[in-house]
Amino acid sequence: MTHPPQQPEQSPYGQQPGGYPQQPGYPQQPGFPQQQGYPQQQGYPQQQGYGYGYPQQPGGQQYGYPGVPGQAVVPQGFAGWGSRFVARLIDFLLFGLVPIILTFSGIDSEGRIGPLYFLGALLGLGGSLFLAWMVGTTGQSPGRKAVSIQVLKESTGQPLGFGMAFVRGLLEFINALPCFLGYLWPAWDAKKQHFTDKIVGSIVVRKI
Repeated sequence: MTHPPQQPEQSPYGQQPGGYPQQPGYPQQPGFPQQQGYPQQQGYPQQQGYGYGYPQQPGGQQYGYPGVPGQAVVPQGFAGWGSRFVARLIDFLLFGLVPIILTFSGIDSEGRIGPLYFLGALLGLGGSLFLAWMVGTTGQSPGRKAVSIQVLKESTGQPLGFGMAFVRGLLEFINALPCFLGYLWPAWDAKKQHFTDKIVGSIVVRKI
């Protein structure tokens, strides 16, 4: 007794065995790499200081005029003429008075120069170099420290450095021309600057 040929078993979805296999998704198109999704975007690094501004200056102090490149904000204000005068007077008494006395004492009535003259000149030079070093590295001399003021470079808000502070000292004679006008200029100048300050780009501010 023969049995009728068995019909192929049909797929639950109507697909015949031996036909095209069911695709597990869309086939990869030739020439297009398979996409794995967009990578997660990395956030922008947080700025130091203000959220969308510029980094805060070292030491927590800011120097410069807002919106004006190359100049410094001075929130504590410029030093007045009176405090600058007192600071110079103190420095003169500490470093200038003795050398001047010695140099004048070293010249006799006939104009001959003695040892005291050279000693006074040597002490004066040493005092000038010491003051230039203090102002260049810290912005202060003993007199300026006593009245809490500081000499800074206007473009950076930092001390001048020894070289520029020494040049600033050499140019002091300009403040005496004419009739000591440069020493009086900070009394009405907007930035309270001497002539030498304007030449070397320095400002004198109140130290917090």
